[in-house]
Amino acid sequence: MLPAAVEALAEQAARVGNASSLHTSGRAARAVVEESRERIASVLGARPSEVVFTSGGTEADNLAVKGTFAARRAADPARTRLVVSGIEHHAVLDPVEHLVAHDGATVGWLEPDRCGHLSVDGLRAALERSDDVALVSVMWANNEVGTVQPVAELAAVAREHGIPFHTDAVQAVAHLPVRFDESGADLLTISGHKVGGPLGVGALLARRDARLVPLVHGGGQERQVRSGTLDVPGIRSLAIALEETVAMRDVEAKRVMVLRDRLVEGALALGLGISVSGCWTAGDATRRLPGNAHLVVPGCEGDSLLYLLDAAGVECSTGSACQAGVPQPSHVLLAMGIPEAEARGALRLSLGHTSTEADVDAFLAALPGVVERARRAGGLL
Repeated sequence: MLPAAVEALAEQAARVGNASSLHTSGRAARAVVEESRERIASVLGARPSEVVFTSGGTEADNLAVKGTFAARRAADPARTRLVVSGIEHHAVLDPVEHLVAHDGATVGWLEPDRCGHLSVDGLRAALERSDDVALVSVMWANNEVGTVQPVAELAAVAREHGIPFHTDAVQAVAHLPVRFDESGADLLTISGHKVGGPLGVGALLARRDARLVPLVHGGGQERQVRSGTLDVPGIRSLAIALEETVAMRDVEAKRVMVLRDRLVEGALALGLGISVSGCWTAGDATRRLPGNAHLVVPGCEGDSLLYLLDAAGVECSTGSACQAGVPQPSHVLLAMGIPEAEARGALRLSLGHTSTEADVDAFLAALPGVVERARRAGGLL
C-alpha cells in the first residue's frame, strides 16, 4: 500500500459511523463515502453515480457478468449467449461457467493470437448474429502475460449491436490511461490492492442505464444493486491510492518498464533457453503492461521455480492455476497456443512502485542456480 493510503485507512478506521445511519456519525461517514466516490469518478472519467463500491475485483466481475446476464435474460429470454475472451481472469471465467452449468447460458469464446491479443474482426464475427447475446466481456490487460487489448475498438463493435460491454480493468488502471467515458464500456472493474490501496475493496463502474440484477440483497445500498454496510475506511483509502497512483502513473510506468526490459534482457542473455510469453518489445508500454515480465523456462516445473526463487528471497508467481489440488498449465498460455509442456515452466514477475534495480539484480543472480536445481529435480540434468 502507498503510505498515504495506509494513513487514510488508519485515520478513518478510528472513527465510528455507518454510512447508512442518519445520526451525526453516520452522516459524517456518508460524507466520506460520497467525497471518495466523487474523487474516484473524477480520476477515471466517470460520473459519481456510476461508481458502485464492492469488496474487490472478484465481486465486481461477478456482479457485471451474473447481474447483466440475469437482467438481459429477464427482459428477453433469448439472450442466453455470453461472448468472452479465452484469457479472462477466473473472476470472469468461473461466473460464466456457473451460468452455463446452472442457468442455461452458452458461450462464444474469443481466442487470442500468439501474443495474447484479441482481434476486433474476431468480435465482429462473433456478433454477426447477436440477437441472443447478453454480454461481451474482455479484460483490459491480462493478469498473466500483460497483454493490453484494444478495449475502445472492441466496445464500439459491441455498441453497434446494442450489446453491453464489460471490461476487467483491475490490472490496467495503475499503468495505462483508463478513462471510463472514453472506453465505450458499459461496465468496468477496479480493485484497491492493484493501485496501492487496501485489500478487500473495489468498485464496478456501471453506466447509469446499465441493467443489473443484484447478487446480494439487504439494505439496498449502492444503487440497489449491491447491499451491505459500506467499508468507509477502505473506500477512503482506495480513493486516496487511486488519485496518487494515477497522478504518478506516466512517470512510474516508464520507470518500471526500464526495470522490466532489463529483467527480460538479462534472463534471455543467461543462455538457459528462456523465452518470453506473448509479444515483448523493449521500450513498449502500450501493448504490454510496463511492469509485467512473463518467462517460460524449458525443462522446469513452474512450482519448482517458484519455491526455489522464494527460498532465494525472490517472490514471484507461476502461470498455473491449481484446481482440485492438481496443478494445471495456465489456461491463458494454452489459449495463446503455447504447448502444455512449455506452459508448465511459466514464471510471472511483476514490478511495481516498490521495485528497484536491486530487485532485478537479485533475480538475475539467483536464476541460474534455481534453474539448474529445478531441472535436476525434474530429472533433466
